[in-house]
Amino acid sequence: MGEKDQQKFAEGLLQYLNDSPTAYHAVENGAAILRAHGFTQLKETDRWSLKKGGRYFMTRNSSGLIAFTVGEESPEENGFRIIGCHTDSPGLKIKPGPCTVSPDGYVKVNVEVYGGAVLSTWFDRPLAMAGRVIVKKDGGAAGLAEERLIKIEEPVFVLPSLCIHLHKKTDDNNNLNRQTELLPILAMKEEGVEKGDYLLRLLRDKAGIDPAAVLDYELFLYEYEKGIFTGGNREFISASRLDDLSMVYAGLSALAESCKKGAACRVLAAFDNEEVGSTTAQGAHSGLLLHTLNRICKNLGLDDDGYFRVIAHSTSISADLAHAVHPNYSDRHDPENHPVLGGGPVIKYSASQRYATTAFTAAYFMEACERAGVAFQQFVNRNDIPGGSTIGPVMSGLTTIPAVDMGAPILAMHSIREFGAVTDQYDTWKAFLAYYEGC
Repeated sequence: MGEKDQQKFAEGLLQYLNDSPTAYHAVENGAAILRAHGFTQLKETDRWSLKKGGRYFMTRNSSGLIAFTVGEESPEENGFRIIGCHTDSPGLKIKPGPCTVSPDGYVKVNVEVYGGAVLSTWFDRPLAMAGRVIVKKDGGAAGLAEERLIKIEEPVFVLPSLCIHLHKKTDDNNNLNRQTELLPILAMKEEGVEKGDYLLRLLRDKAGIDPAAVLDYELFLYEYEKGIFTGGNREFISASRLDDLSMVYAGLSALAESCKKGAACRVLAAFDNEEVGSTTAQGAHSGLLLHTLNRICKNLGLDDDGYFRVIAHSTSISADLAHAVHPNYSDRHDPENHPVLGGGPVIKYSASQRYATTAFTAAYFMEACERAGVAFQQFVNRNDIPGGSTIGPVMSGLTTIPAVDMGAPILAMHSIREFGAVTDQYDTWKAFLAYYEGC
């Protein structure tokens, strides 16, 4: 694997990021990758008939995805090798009652904040809209509805910042009023157009959806400008949704490209709603993964005792991006643990169990890195800065499968545009591939 392989991977990652403005699109595009590598889609409502060496995937809510390969040998002796990640990112979600009109005639879109977004970064950028719309089907017959994914790739909205001359001394750009200051502008008021019709008209004109057919929607704003490579040697990637779609892409690619023969069952679980606590039917703090693992075992003819043996032989990786040391704020980091861009994937530790890493789980990820020829780094928070958490603790707690929390290091996490090193993304993929193929 050389420079051309790294470039190919990076270009694929960037395309995936640009094509996936919402969790729904991340799953749709992930499914396309899997199909191209011989994976068969399963439905939860159908009977499954799994075969050794088979490649399968399923989706939940169109925003969560579980893909897996069936091992060539009995899972009772080899277990599962699982990589977990998440499809959602912080941002602005359009509310019901989507538009409001100011006394000055501005039509503004009514949004709520999804997750822990760095809100100041959303100002003064052209914003587009994407998500899903639920519409009546077949002429609106009772009980029939269908989902349509939309991606309006036009700079439809903008959220202008207040000019410096009008700021008060008490204004704080990091303490914005989410109700009054986060109202992106869509248009100027037009005579005869009701405020509730502006969004419906946008869906009609830009997405070809009949307003009369719309039942409901889940729509998000996203940055119109595409992600790019930057730096003197194009060694950096600057893009929206690196957290956590870069780990989704690395996991999907590793699973898809791993050799078909393997003793253990390999699993990729891409959950939704990590940024808001994971407590949904498609989140990590649900029975989705647990039930799927159980169903795989039962389909392969194992009884309950056999299933518990499989679980006891299993390991997992929780893949969510890590904080690199910011060169302008190095005092915000633990003085002895300084992950840097370009230094390789980062193992994350927390005595309070915000991360699920133990010495044992760190060791098997270190071994995967060694087999892949990849350097790794370590991260722990300053004692006086609590930091965040991720899916590792809940995924491990529900399944009882050991987990290591790790991620490629980035800067500007939860900004509308995050920043990382190409080599870290590529090295993470190599470590994932080694983890899958080492069984």
